Amino acid sequence: MKNLWSDIEAAQFKDELALRVYTSRLLGQDSSLVLHGGGNTSVKIIETNLVDIEEEILYVKGSGWDLEFIEKAGFSPVRMNHMLKLSSLESLSDPQMVNELKTQLTNASSPSPSVETILHAILPFKYVDHTHADAVVTITNTLEGKNRIREIYGDRVVIIPYVMPGFDLAKDVARIFSKDATEKTEGMILMNHGIFSFGDDAKESYDRMINLVNEAENYLVSQNAWDIEKPLSSIATKKISNQVSQLRQQVSLVAGYPVLMSLTNSHSGINFSNRKDLQKIATRGPLTPDHVIRTKQIPMIGRDVVKYKEEYISYFNDNEINAKARKTMLDPAPRVILDKEFGLCAVGKSMTDIGIISDIYEHTILSILRAEKLGGFQALPASDIFDLEYWDLEQAKLLKNKSSLDFEGEVVLITGAASGIGKACAESFLNRGSAVIGIDIDSAIETINNHNNYLGLICDVTDENAIEELIEKGVRYFGGIDMVVLNAGIFPEGRRVSELSLKEWNDVFSINLDANLNLLREVYPLLKIAPNNGRVVIIGSKNVAAPGPGAAAYSASKAALNQLMRVLSMEWGEDGIRLNTIHPNAVFDTGIWTEKVLKSRAKQYNLSIKEYKTNNLLGVEINSSDVSELAAEMCGSIFSKTTAAQIPIDGGNERVI
Repeated sequence: MKNLWSDIEAAQFKDELALRVYTSRLLGQDSSLVLHGGGNTSVKIIETNLVDIEEEILYVKGSGWDLEFIEKAGFSPVRMNHMLKLSSLESLSDPQMVNELKTQLTNASSPSPSVETILHAILPFKYVDHTHADAVVTITNTLEGKNRIREIYGDRVVIIPYVMPGFDLAKDVARIFSKDATEKTEGMILMNHGIFSFGDDAKESYDRMINLVNEAENYLVSQNAWDIEKPLSSIATKKISNQVSQLRQQVSLVAGYPVLMSLTNSHSGINFSNRKDLQKIATRGPLTPDHVIRTKQIPMIGRDVVKYKEEYISYFNDNEINAKARKTMLDPAPRVILDKEFGLCAVGKSMTDIGIISDIYEHTILSILRAEKLGGFQALPASDIFDLEYWDLEQAKLLKNKSSLDFEGEVVLITGAASGIGKACAESFLNRGSAVIGIDIDSAIETINNHNNYLGLICDVTDENAIEELIEKGVRYFGGIDMVVLNAGIFPEGRRVSELSLKEWNDVFSINLDANLNLLREVYPLLKIAPNNGRVVIIGSKNVAAPGPGAAAYSASKAALNQLMRVLSMEWGEDGIRLNTIHPNAVFDTGIWTEKVLKSRAKQYNLSIKEYKTNNLLGVEINSSDVSELAAEMCGSIFSKTTAAQIPIDGGNERVI
C-alpha cells in the first residue's frame, strides 16, 4: 500500500481541521481502506466560544459524507467534555445517544455525528483514523484471526472482540484500551470490523494506518495468501437478454417493486461464480457486518428466487424472535447474485446503488479467496449480522436516501436520443428515476449525458442486427426494458408527389416505419415481463390528422406508424402493454427543423418564420421539453388505464380540430 502523504501538499493546509480533511481524503482515495462511506476520522481542537470560554471540540466525520470527497463542512463539531461524561454511563439507548450527539453540536447546521463519536472521544489522541482495511478484515475473518493479528503486531495494537457499533462498543473500548494500551500502542483492531490508528498530529496517525495495513498485506504475502489465480472463466457471449429479463422480473416481484439488475462483466465475478465450492464459501456471511444493508447477509447462488426468499424469511424468523424489540421484515429479494453464466450481478433501484453493491462484493470475493488460503473464511454468526441489518441507526441511513421517484428501478429505451425531443425525453425520464438506454446514429449519444442511470449506444435503427445487439447490451447493463419511446425519424425537404421518387419515399418509410416495426417486435418479449407492465410512447405528428403539401412521404409514414400502434394496442393489450401516440406540431428545437426546412414550410403557408412558429390557437411555441414531459406522464400512473390514445400537443391546430 502506497503512502500518499506529500509534504508539499500538506503545507497548503494551515490549520488542524484542514489537515484532518487532507489525510481523510488520502484514506478515502484507496478503496482497499475505505469503500463507499466506510470508516471515519476525527480531530480534537481547543476553541474559544462566543462567551470567551475555551472548550475542547471533537470534529468527527458526519453521517452521509464520504472520506474521499470530505470537506470541512463534513465534520461534526461536538463538545468533548459531554462525550466523556456519556462514556461513563452504564447504559445509553440508541435514540438517547443520537439525541445527545445532536444536542452537543456547536454548529446546528452540521451533519449528524458518526455513531462512533463517543469511541473517538475516549481515545486519548488528537487525531484518530478508522478504516475497514481489506487486508486486516480478511485476517480477522479467519478461524485463527485473533492469533494471527497478535502474530503480526505483537503488543503494538489493542484487540477488541466484535461488538456492534454504538455505545456498547465505546464502553468495551474504554475498558479494554485502558487496560491493554501501552507506550508502544500504535493502533487498535476491531475484530471482523476494521482498524484504528492514532497520533498527536495528522501525519503520525495517517502514517501509522498505512504502516499497520502494509504489515497485514505483507503477512498475507508471506502466507501465500495475497495473489489470487487469474480468472479462467469467460463471460457469456450468446444472447441471454430474455433470461436476464426473466430473472430481473422474478427478483422485482419478490422485492415488491421494480429493480435494476446489472451483469457486472467482472472476470473475477464469473470465475468466482463457477467455483465448485461456491455454495460453501459464499454463504458464510458478509466481509464486515455493515455491508449487510447493501448486500444482504448472503448472495443468491443461481436463479432460484423463490428459494432465496424462503431462506431469507427463515433467517428473519430465526433471529427476530431474539431481538430486543419486534422488527418488520425488509424485502426478501437478493442484492447480489452469483450465477455460472451471468457471473456477478448486482441488484438495486439505481445504478448508483448497483455500483456500491458490486464494488463491495468485488472486495468481498478477493478477501474470501485470501482468507481461504489462511485456513478458511469465517464471518460473524447470522445473529450478529441480523442485529446490524435491523439496527435502527443503519435503517435510518437507507430511509434517508429513500426516493419516491415514479420510475425508479425501471428502464426506458429512447430512439433518436442525441438531440431534440429524444434528448429531452432522456432528461425527463432520468428526472423521474428511470434508467435510460439512449440510441442514435450520432456518436454523441455515448457522451451526451453523464448521469449514472444513462447508457448511450450508437445504432442505425434500420439495421436489424444492430437493434438486436443494442437490446442485448442494454439488458445486460440494466436488467430489462420496461418502456420505449419511438422518436427517431426524418422529415425530408418538401417535395410534391409529382416530383417524389420511389427511393425518397422508401428511405422515409425505412426510418419512420420499418425500423420501428422491427424494434417493437424485438423488444416485445421484454415488455411482456416488465414488472409494472410494458409501455410504448410513439412520437407521431400533426401531419397524421392534417397533412400538408410537399410532405407526402413523411405524412404517410407517420400515419402508417400510428395505424401500427392501433393494431399493436389490440394485440398486446392482453399482455398489459399499453401504446399511445403523441402528435406534436412544429417543435422547432429539433434536428428535423433545419433552417432550410423551416423556410420551406413557412413559405407553403405564406407566413414569416416567427408567425409559422406560433401558428396555433394559443399562439404558443411548442418545444422539446413540452413533448418529453408529456411522454413521461403517459408512461406513468395517470395514464395507466389508457391505450391506443392519440394526444395532440400543438397549441390547438384548426385543421386538426
